[in-house]
Amino acid sequence: MNPMNLCDINQIKLLLARHGFKFSKDLGQNFLCDEEIPAAIAEGAGIAPETCVVEVGPGIGALSAQLCKRAKKVTAIELDRRLPAILSETMAAYDNFTLVEGDVLKTDLPALCREQFGDAPVIACANLPYYITTPAITALLECGCFKRVVVMVQKEAAERICAQPGDADYSAFTAQVAYFAKPSVMLDVPHELFIPAPKVDSAVLCLDVYEQPPVAGEKKEIFRVIRAAFANRRKTFANGLCIEYGKKLSKAQAEELLVSLGFAANVRGEALSLKDYAAIAAKLHDQFTEK
Repeated sequence: MNPMNLCDINQIKLLLARHGFKFSKDLGQNFLCDEEIPAAIAEGAGIAPETCVVEVGPGIGALSAQLCKRAKKVTAIELDRRLPAILSETMAAYDNFTLVEGDVLKTDLPALCREQFGDAPVIACANLPYYITTPAITALLECGCFKRVVVMVQKEAAERICAQPGDADYSAFTAQVAYFAKPSVMLDVPHELFIPAPKVDSAVLCLDVYEQPPVAGEKKEIFRVIRAAFANRRKTFANGLCIEYGKKLSKAQAEELLVSLGFAANVRGEALSLKDYAAIAAKLHDQFTEK
């Protein structure tokens, strides 16, 4: 028996009707109805026969099937309790597919990877609801389990994550992601390729995870400096640092510190790079330690 075409809109409708499934707006559910996209994602993710995959949000299994054709093993995490019955039908042909019911934001990802894959290399793939994009990407990067994270997100979110210092889309999250991985857009996915069609286009984002962070220093302190940079875009970075560090740092001291590192005293925080934030964090650490 050949597996069904999980991107054929008529087969999707019949499948969902057979299981009495209705889309949940609260869960941000949109299923792909273009078979080229899941294949392109699986191929672009660099899945090899020895690779294992954690998939977040398998839906009815359109991407899962393409991953299973390439990977050693695929373990999917699904929050919607209505979908396991559907996946047991759609993924029946793949003996390297395992479903774990749960919330990725509450899942112990290192423990899951150890239990499912041992020491094998693991890639994460996800079709993320727009409302959990930031926390889900953060969880997938911070867990330290994956050599690559491939996620489908709202196109605006992908552009923001790939933005450069000084760009209008550049944000604190841009800099935080850059601490863990090198981002790039793999492909754009127009909204009409989903059922139901969302109002906005999507993009597939590839995050190649660094073995070691590209900058030295304590992550906590670097992220604190990043937070200060974006706390108020209308203020200079010196003001942001003063607000973040309170009585420990006056505006004059903040400006002096910035100038000592080669920045203008009135530089805006969003104009700086991750490397710059790390240098400022190191300087602040030295300054506070001396006291």
